[in-house]
Amino acid sequence: MKVRLSVVLVLVGLVVGGVAWWAWPRPQPGAAVGLVGLSEPVSADFARAGRGRAFSFPQDFGAHPDFQTEWWYYTGNLLGMDGRRFGYQLTFFRRALQPASQRVPRSSAWAVEQVYLAHFALTDVQGGQFHYFERFERGAAGLAGALAVPDFQVWLGDWAVNQVGDGAYRLDAQADGIRIGLDLIDRKGPVLQGDQGYSQKGPEPGNASYYVSQTALESRGSVEINGQSMMVTGSSWMDHEFSTSALAADQVGWDWFALQLDDGSELMVYGVRKADGSLDALASGTLIERDGHTRRLAQADFQITVDGSWKSPHSGAVYPAAWRISIPSEQIDLKVVPRLADQELRLSFTYWEGAVGVTGTRAGKAVSGSGYVELTGYAGSMQGQF
Repeated sequence: MKVRLSVVLVLVGLVVGGVAWWAWPRPQPGAAVGLVGLSEPVSADFARAGRGRAFSFPQDFGAHPDFQTEWWYYTGNLLGMDGRRFGYQLTFFRRALQPASQRVPRSSAWAVEQVYLAHFALTDVQGGQFHYFERFERGAAGLAGALAVPDFQVWLGDWAVNQVGDGAYRLDAQADGIRIGLDLIDRKGPVLQGDQGYSQKGPEPGNASYYVSQTALESRGSVEINGQSMMVTGSSWMDHEFSTSALAADQVGWDWFALQLDDGSELMVYGVRKADGSLDALASGTLIERDGHTRRLAQADFQITVDGSWKSPHSGAVYPAAWRISIPSEQIDLKVVPRLADQELRLSFTYWEGAVGVTGTRAGKAVSGSGYVELTGYAGSMQGQF
């Protein structure tokens, strides 16, 4: 499944009104950061991912607090009535502070066992602007959380996704004059990534996550920028992962692609980069056909070639900025290009995640599309937990 980016979490007790408040401090420059955590040891008391899980929906869209880390990732490409293009990202991260076996019952509604972080970003392609925001909150007193029944919902303050019907959802977020409100309709249902939802990330037992996606979310709603509201349509993608695991010591970052093509298919591929520059053998992907059938892809099934680069004027990091993705057995050859060069998020940690356009061929016929790409480990080491 999609290897989700680093959420640096250290437990810091701050006394606010007599209530312990757990914060997410910013890492110091040059500090090693990782996907949802530092490279601290993983507690054996948290649940670990293993093969053979029987998934049940909508329950498995909700939170899994016995696992240390979890996220819900919404990305999409939108088109205004006047042809104006936008990309968006709304992501929620949950981090358990202690394993269930170590939790002490407390009566206060403010008592915290889970901490949430969220990112919201909007790419205004024609305007050449990239807006991004970050929020932190305790998973207590209704401030942030994730539920599956009777209906799915995940939220942090007024950033939220709520189920409003069978396969229908409402997504809302706003900050500093930037707002997005979308109605999402799932046209294909849950897609189990990896080996029936089990996604191996490292060679050690249990270095894996459970990974499910919704790859074809028809999207309709509005985007507002500084008082100007525009009606939009498009397509979104949701990734949900939960795990208790650590990246291997020689894994330093990853490149992740979620692509939606105009022939009705979707493609997810990712590669985990090692310290010597090579691609980890556990890189993988999934091809989802128009009718919902899937094909699991191993590293040997696809090639990702970098065709260009972009140096951030902010962080100094050099990112790949154009790619060729080929799957010879499917006669797929794609060119992927960012809609906007600067889609770098410089928040508690720095990474690149943005809207991309796709052109190419499949079985000799032209295809095009859009998608999202995430690049981590280019602005510092990403070693740690995912």
